[in-house]
Amino acid sequence: MSIFSGSYAPEDVHFLLKPIEVESTSLWEKERLIQQKNYHYSEMITHESLPSSAYLALFHATFTQNKPQLAHDLITLALEINQRKQGEIVLISLARAGTPIGVLLKRILQRYFKRQCQHYSISIIRDRGIDYNALQYILDHHANVEGFTFIDGWTGKGVITQELHQSVLAFNQQFHTAISPDLYVLNDIAGVAAVTASFDDYLIPSSLLNSIVSGLISRSILNKKYISTGDFHGCLYYQHFLATDLSRWFVDQTMIVVDEKLMSTQKNFKPDKAANLKTQTQQQSSLFIQQIKKTYNIQNINLIKPGIGEATRVLLRRVPDCLILKNRHGSQTQHLSLLAEEKQITMIENPQMPYQATAIIKEMIND
Repeated sequence: MSIFSGSYAPEDVHFLLKPIEVESTSLWEKERLIQQKNYHYSEMITHESLPSSAYLALFHATFTQNKPQLAHDLITLALEINQRKQGEIVLISLARAGTPIGVLLKRILQRYFKRQCQHYSISIIRDRGIDYNALQYILDHHANVEGFTFIDGWTGKGVITQELHQSVLAFNQQFHTAISPDLYVLNDIAGVAAVTASFDDYLIPSSLLNSIVSGLISRSILNKKYISTGDFHGCLYYQHFLATDLSRWFVDQTMIVVDEKLMSTQKNFKPDKAANLKTQTQQQSSLFIQQIKKTYNIQNINLIKPGIGEATRVLLRRVPDCLILKNRHGSQTQHLSLLAEEKQITMIENPQMPYQATAIIKEMIND
């Protein structure tokens, strides 16, 4: 089983993924096959292309605007981890949205809190679970399971959080281990993560881009044609994008702001006491999903993607039916407006929506 660091420095992360070569499936064909249940989404992938210059410009503008919030929330999450975890900390980021966050948390925990810390990035796939081989590899190399800490960027409906809980608990039962399934995120709009820095739907800059801000790796792939029983889950490694890669740049530039905000964030830090807010957030999420199902006559909730992060994923790598924005001219969703215009996707404004954005995937069962 291969271990590599993508375009990150080796000390930043170990990807427990198998680089493979997979033919590209068109977006429309992939969506049709997924919805007809002929294939699971993890068995196929549409090869990435580089973003337009206009979209990249929006990424840089958004990063400049949101990096203070990002740095504050990273420090807050690191403070929570530092307080809750004893001994060696093993960050396990969920590939791939969790990877840049894991890299940054590792640097913060080592630099400012002098903690012994390792960082792995592993695959988890809806309806398929977490990569047992990757989890076993980590277990074989780190005895302190109390330090295992699962990291992701954000929650949407909470599906991956539920998948993580079920998978890890099943792993514990099978292998007689005691790994905590708790998930730590920057942004928890579903109210399901164990620990979060924020419940607000704000734009995490790394969510705007695909591989070029995540170590040049694709989302994970699980297809028996390429992945054997003893392998890690697979990924594509976009080495040909190296000249335009922003993975290290994003981390280095964010750490500059972390340096600036560390003292004030530490001074105002209060341990997580957001039980009431978490319950309200869960209720809000559930009510909103039910309203969208009814309004748009949607049977499959997997077609509903609430929040900026999830909506961005849909417009980057799925076939959207429409994009709902709280404010069509909002500063946090300008990239979504640009993508929708480029792809000629219908945009709907809903000022009463609890989130900044929601994307609905096009139903293609009858196409």
